[in-house]
Amino acid sequence: MRIVGVIPARWASTRFKGKVLAKIQDRPMIQHVWERAKESRLLDEVLIACDDERVLQAAQAFGAKAVLTSPDHPSGTDRVAEAVKNCPAKIVINIQGDEPLIRHQVIDDLAEALIEDEACLMATVIKAIETQEELENPNVVKVVIDREKNAIYFSRLPIPYDREKAGTGTIRYYKHLGIYAYRKDFLMALTQMPKSLLERAEQLEQLRALEAGVRIKTILTDMETIGVDTPEDLARVEGLLQ
Repeated sequence: MRIVGVIPARWASTRFKGKVLAKIQDRPMIQHVWERAKESRLLDEVLIACDDERVLQAAQAFGAKAVLTSPDHPSGTDRVAEAVKNCPAKIVINIQGDEPLIRHQVIDDLAEALIEDEACLMATVIKAIETQEELENPNVVKVVIDREKNAIYFSRLPIPYDREKAGTGTIRYYKHLGIYAYRKDFLMALTQMPKSLLERAEQLEQLRALEAGVRIKTILTDMETIGVDTPEDLARVEGLLQ
């Protein structure tokens, strides 16, 4: 079964333009992501999907396989879909280009979820929320899961609502880590679906799949990562690596 990891690398980031080429320890951030993805034991190939010639050239300079995609894609998922359109992959892993601390074990656990469950079309990764700050931060996406660890809903608000104020020690809260696994055929179909009502409201593209009745399997990890959205996030990552 051919499994391909794709790293969407977008130069035109709204909050931090050119962040994928921002230097961390004298290497562009996207190189850190690629190097960690290359450590995976299950990926047959790692591909960087670029929106800009500058990112393409940088990726090729450090030895990555990279393709230039349309700069007009509304999401990383659409960019990934274009990158694998003619690729003979069965499973596609969407690895965020702004998470230089991603662990290869998380990638492999996600791939295994689809290998072991042939009925599963889509999977993602979650982690327990440990601080009130994370719980209340709308940039930290929360997820409610069922007993089989399938996602019930994703939101920027703290969910479930703790009416009795039992506290986080009683109610378990989980955050969504933005890495996905798809069966390729489903990925191509997903990008052809119109944006759903819930997706538009929350600005969370995974809700398009849920609203269409698709089961999203979640994998629980205890491995932390940091998404780089600002120069301050970049400094945090560099400090951790040092």
